[in-house]
Amino acid sequence: MSAVAVTGLGVVSPYGEDPQALFAALLRGESAVRPIFPELAKPAAAATVAFDESRWFTRLQLAGVDRVSQMAVAAADLAVKDAGGLHGAAPERVGVFGGCGMGGAVALEAAYRSGMATGAGRVPPLTVPAFMPNAPASHVAMRQQAQGPVFTYSVACASSAVAIAEAAKAVQRGEVDVAIAGGSEALIVPGVVMAWQAMQTLAAFPAGDAQAAATAVRPFAADRSGFALGEGAAFLVLESEARAKARGARAHALLAGWGHSCDATHLTKPEAAGQARALRMALQGAGLAPAEVGYCNAHGTATKIGDPIERDALALAWGGDLDRLKVSSTKALHGHLLGAAGALEAVITVLALAKRQLPPNAHCDAPDAACALNLVRPGAVDAPDLEAAVSSSFAFGGSNAVLVFRRA
Repeated sequence: MSAVAVTGLGVVSPYGEDPQALFAALLRGESAVRPIFPELAKPAAAATVAFDESRWFTRLQLAGVDRVSQMAVAAADLAVKDAGGLHGAAPERVGVFGGCGMGGAVALEAAYRSGMATGAGRVPPLTVPAFMPNAPASHVAMRQQAQGPVFTYSVACASSAVAIAEAAKAVQRGEVDVAIAGGSEALIVPGVVMAWQAMQTLAAFPAGDAQAAATAVRPFAADRSGFALGEGAAFLVLESEARAKARGARAHALLAGWGHSCDATHLTKPEAAGQARALRMALQGAGLAPAEVGYCNAHGTATKIGDPIERDALALAWGGDLDRLKVSSTKALHGHLLGAAGALEAVITVLALAKRQLPPNAHCDAPDAACALNLVRPGAVDAPDLEAAVSSSFAFGGSNAVLVFRRA
C-alpha cells in the first residue's frame, strides 16, 4: 500500500484556528473544558469554540447554514491554504470526504424551541438543510468548487477517521488528485448535553467549580468518571506522495495505513477483539511491526468501561512490545468532538510526528491498574526517535477506525 501525503492541516478548535497553537496548548496540558449551562439540573462542562462566522460568511450566506457547517467550511479552507492551494487540480478531480456524527444540532434545537414557543408549530423553513449530516461536506464542496466525490460518513465517534481513510483510498486508486478530508461537530446545546447526561457517560464535577471542571476528564485514571463534550472542525488535504513531490509541496506526514472493523456485539459496549482487529489491519497496511510505532493517540474517553477495553486491545495488537508504545488521550484537554474527534486527533498525531513531541495524558495522577500503559506524563514530551504513530477512534455501534502516520 503506497503512502499518501498530508500536505494541508486546518482546524477550528477550542484553542483557535492555528494548528501550531493548538499543539502547543496540549503540550502545556492546558484544558479547554469549562462549565456550561448553569441552568441545567446537573453540572455540565464542555470545550467550546470562540468562532467568528462573519470571517467566512456574509449575513445573507448564513441563512440555513448551521454552526457545524460554518466551522467545517473554515477548517477546510484553512487546510487548503496550508497546502498552498489545489495547484491546478481540475474541479472534478477534487473530492470532499467529511465526517459528522450528529449534524446541525444548533438548528434542530432552535427549531424545536421555536415551534413550541409560538404555539403554532412554526419552525425556520431552512431547518432541514441546516441540520442534515451531509451539509458540512456539501458546503465545503461549494466553497472549494470540488466537483468530484463528496461523501459524508456518519459513524458516531469514528466518523472523521473513516472519512480520512476513505479519502486516502480514493487518492491511492487515482479517483481524485486531491482529497479534502476531515470532520465537524457542533452540538453544545442543552438538549444534546442532557441526552449525554442521561447515559451517565459525562465527567462529574461539583457545580460552579471551574477548576474541577477543567480537570474532570481523566483518561486511564483510577478515578475517571467520563468525558466532556467538545466542538470544532478539522480537515486534512491529502494527495499522492508523487504529486506532492512533483509540485514541491511540504508534507506534514504520510498517511501510511488504516484499519476498520466492527465488534458486532453491542451498540454501546466496546470489545477489545474488534478494536485489535482494526489496529492490526492498520499496521499491516502500513507495513509496520508494532515495535516500529512509538506513539498512540488513544480514543481514551475516560469512561469506566471504555478505557480498560482499549488497553486490552492495544495489548492484543502490540503483545510484548506494548511497554514501548507511548500512549495519551488528548480528549482530557480538548473534549470529545464525537464525529470530528478522529480528524482533530489525526491533526494532533501528525504534528506529534512532525515535531517529535508527544502531548501528555493529562489529569491522570493515579493510573488504573486495569489500564496499565506507558502513558505520556506531563513534561515528558520529547520523542526524538519517533517515526510512526497511530490515532484510534472507537465508536458506538462497535465501529472501529485506526489511522497510521509516518514521518515524511
